[in-house]
Amino acid sequence: MRVIGLMSGTSYDAIDAAAADLHLDGESLVLRPLGMVSEPYGAGLREALAAALPPSATTLAEVCRLDTLIGQAFAGAAVRAQRELCDGRAELIASHGQTVFHRADEGQVRGTLQIGQPAWIAEATGLPVVADLRPRDIAAGGQGAPLVSLVDLLWLRGRPGTPVALNLGGIANLTAPDGTAFDTGPAGALIDAAVRRFTGRDFDADGAMAARGTVHEPLLRRLLDEPYYARPAPKTTGKELFHEGYLLAALADLAASPDADVTSPDKNVTSARADVPPTAEDVVATLTRLTARTVADAVRSLSATGSPRATEVIVSGGGTRNPVLMEMLGAELPGVPLRVSDSLGLPAAAKEAYAFAVLGFLTLHGLTGTDPRSTGARHASVLGSLTPGRDGFPPMPAGAKQPVRLVLV
Repeated sequence: MRVIGLMSGTSYDAIDAAAADLHLDGESLVLRPLGMVSEPYGAGLREALAAALPPSATTLAEVCRLDTLIGQAFAGAAVRAQRELCDGRAELIASHGQTVFHRADEGQVRGTLQIGQPAWIAEATGLPVVADLRPRDIAAGGQGAPLVSLVDLLWLRGRPGTPVALNLGGIANLTAPDGTAFDTGPAGALIDAAVRRFTGRDFDADGAMAARGTVHEPLLRRLLDEPYYARPAPKTTGKELFHEGYLLAALADLAASPDADVTSPDKNVTSARADVPPTAEDVVATLTRLTARTVADAVRSLSATGSPRATEVIVSGGGTRNPVLMEMLGAELPGVPLRVSDSLGLPAAAKEAYAFAVLGFLTLHGLTGTDPRSTGARHASVLGSLTPGRDGFPPMPAGAKQPVRLVLV
């Protein structure tokens, strides 16, 4: 079956559309990547979306308008993928939509909202659409994230040692072979917020600002005091917590009570600089180190729960294109090889879009798309809702067996 997966993450900069040929072969799910196209959000839509996201206030009228506009944008990306990647022969669309709120309360997720009305996608392509994939896991008591964990578990099964899968998007998440999976904290979310605040640009291209800056150790210590990092898995977070206002509050606190101690015992921090306010470049360097440190702490925490020590970390997501972040992550995890997922056959930039193509395929076959060990749910669930295509509902394949491994061709 030829499936297109649609994904826009917490950076909300573009819609990624990845196409794959998928079929079941005994206990294996076989995936042949067909490529990815990326459609940037128009400037007006991106600005409207940013203005509606927490901690900003919005209205139901604006949410309704954005649901339509994002649905139409996803439809445009699907039409392009159908034409350029599938020769017009796709059979199913799986759409993650755009997360606008993930409601977590004291470690328990109470609800989640992804917008981008799938009817626009079905109308534009004529194909059935699996969408709204997260709420079913939450209804079963889970976190609703990270949903890519099941795909990671299938994919990593059989690799030697103890491989850990890491995705660096707006929020970073990891998956361990024992099923442990969680959001570690911000990846690009705070870095992007700082760059946007100080320069008006959307992100730190090639880590250039971080490379010019110096890690400001007192600011780093304040940021590391965030209680989220100490919470046990399973746990999830998002821009409801890690946003520009969060960063500005930390900077204001730093200005109000600067540390007297200018020394740092941390060999991975270049200078404390407590007696000097951080420059914009220093802030970006510090936030980049924050991402590397919290990811590394999360990887190390896996062995504290009884899992063997990680023998490799397989990295995907937009953060792989930031060489300063990758260098800092390597310094924080000495002796643990970092491998970009491209080297194993799964394009780093498209991994999440491929993962949602897999989840849509499983849903259509009546197969579960979660692992309760990863999300904390009471049981595994078949995910999402199905919007019929131009010819109605597709036939539901009978007798499909739940796969135990993912094979890349």
